[in-house]
Amino acid sequence: MKAPTLFDYKEVVGPDIIEELTILASHLANRSIKMVNSTAVGGGVAEMLHCIVPLLNELGIQVTWDVIQGDQTFFDITKRFHNALQGQEDYFKEDVFNTYLAYNEKNNDEIDFGEDLIVIHDPQPLALINWNQRRKNKWVWRCHVDMSHPNPQVWRFLKPFVEKYDAAIFSSPLFSPELNIAQYRFYPAIDPLSDKNRDLDAVYIDRVLMQYGIPRDRPIVTQISRYDPWKDPVGVIQAFKMARKYVDCRLLLVGDKAADDPESEKILEKVRAEAGDDPDIHILLFSPSIATEINAFQRASDIVIQKSLREGFALTVSEALWKRRPLIGGAVGGIPAQIIHGHTGLLVHSVEGASLGIRWLINQPDFAKQLAENGHQRVKDEFLITKSLKRYLLLLLTLDKQKEQTIFLSY
Repeated sequence: MKAPTLFDYKEVVGPDIIEELTILASHLANRSIKMVNSTAVGGGVAEMLHCIVPLLNELGIQVTWDVIQGDQTFFDITKRFHNALQGQEDYFKEDVFNTYLAYNEKNNDEIDFGEDLIVIHDPQPLALINWNQRRKNKWVWRCHVDMSHPNPQVWRFLKPFVEKYDAAIFSSPLFSPELNIAQYRFYPAIDPLSDKNRDLDAVYIDRVLMQYGIPRDRPIVTQISRYDPWKDPVGVIQAFKMARKYVDCRLLLVGDKAADDPESEKILEKVRAEAGDDPDIHILLFSPSIATEINAFQRASDIVIQKSLREGFALTVSEALWKRRPLIGGAVGGIPAQIIHGHTGLLVHSVEGASLGIRWLINQPDFAKQLAENGHQRVKDEFLITKSLKRYLLLLLTLDKQKEQTIFLSY
């Protein structure tokens, strides 16, 4: 499929939004951005960058994207950092921090940082700033992690690096720690025209389910996310088993593997053990996932779950809401920004709550349909990629004029 151009989005968001983006971009001629993260495949950050980078370039902003390099040792450490920042108890020896810094220094030697704005995504490349303190450009740390209850030891180590940046961006006010630099809120966003979100033919959807042996003889309850402890796939199975005592349904768990996540296989073993030989529980693993097939699974679902225990944002929620699927989500991280309880979906705090939500939505189809319609409009208003483009353009303007409370744009 040919990559969409900016003007292809007119049919989705309207011509006024596209005109607004072009006006903003006209005030940023010849500006440049470098995005840096830890993986080109798998996870919401990589998905967003694959879309944002070419569209910003189309608007006249010169954007490049670099992926840092590391081996199993490095990504084991950064995965532990990720979990610790989301509240997991852990203790790190000094050599772990030294190893992390050594990998960051090695990557710094391989990357050129000549752009006007450097955007560093998440903890993996965070320390790159340490070797770029005498800089003339602006550096921003974009954190996609739920930082509401960070592990104190890891945060004490990372915070001094964060405060070397010109600003930090978080996905929710709840994640914003006390810092001596400017902070901004960017909601993540989905691309409505990507293979993962565009409209699909019903025949193709049926063919995908048939290919993976998933019958459509009863309602399908689906969670699509990495096999990660914070996504609680084991809890989803437990909720499904409770609900099935009262309503007839199937469960579909679909996950991919990111290059920087060494935990997937271990969690998958626990998931399979919890599922046992239950023929109504379907477990799929992709590495990497095929976007149109994920799209088909979401559109074929009668209910979508994102039962996270900690969460940066969960783009899978916006994806499913965009497809008008009734949603059950854990009341954590950025999920409550997308799911307004009782209006765009249901928020839950436990396995029992998720089980009750499944029963409620299956037994109340009219209510489920209304939630789905409201959710679609919520995504259109707040969580489409055009909003992210606008935020990056405004960020460039803001960093240029940090001392000004009001920025006037001439036409």
